[in-house]
Amino acid sequence: MANILVVDDELGIRDLLSEILNDEGHSVDVAENATQARSARLAAGYDLVLLDIWMPDTDGVSLLKEWAMAGTLTMPVIMMSGHATIETAVEATRIGAFSFLEKPITMQKLLKAVEQGLTRSAANASAAVASSQSKSDALTPQAPAPAALLLDGGNGAVEAAAPLAPHLEQGPLAHQGFNLDRPLREARDGFEKAYFEFHLAREGGSMTRVAEKTGLERTHLYRKLRQLGVDLGRNRRNG
Repeated sequence: MANILVVDDELGIRDLLSEILNDEGHSVDVAENATQARSARLAAGYDLVLLDIWMPDTDGVSLLKEWAMAGTLTMPVIMMSGHATIETAVEATRIGAFSFLEKPITMQKLLKAVEQGLTRSAANASAAVASSQSKSDALTPQAPAPAALLLDGGNGAVEAAAPLAPHLEQGPLAHQGFNLDRPLREARDGFEKAYFEFHLAREGGSMTRVAEKTGLERTHLYRKLRQLGVDLGRNRRNG
């Protein structure tokens, strides 16, 4: 799950993008102008920003430039517009925009751009952590590695202890127990509920990816999850 900020002066656009991204398991905040976007940016950290170019107070390109000059352009920004010229798109990219979406925005293009932006965001975060760790290691004296545990077999022979087996992390609901002493329909419903909860947890609550994994259309998948009583909100929070 990612934290995403949607900045657009059109209420319909804000509501539509929020609904789609919420369905994908993301946490979404909205702003209708640059002033609200500045306040939201100061109050929270975002993994991605969807930013409209044409807004009444400050246009999106100027806000993007403002963030870049202040050194706060630490997240991918996807610009949006239905009237922007090629020169505007090129300028936004030069300033630091990750990509550009032309309105009307299709769901497929939106999800693809968001996925690519979040991949870039995750890569930047990993690089920052690695850089910080490298600096910390350079300043901290390294402790000697622990000596191997030696065992005396009683005849003077000294042997190295066998290494401990690595801990294997289990996936969500990897070992799900079922009560088979019940009617077939109830047992089947229990299995299907666990099956879908497993995929929802593994895919971070993304209905699109779960639909692809299970081979179901999204409409049918929603209906099935409601029928089984699967808590979509809980799976999104866990994601």
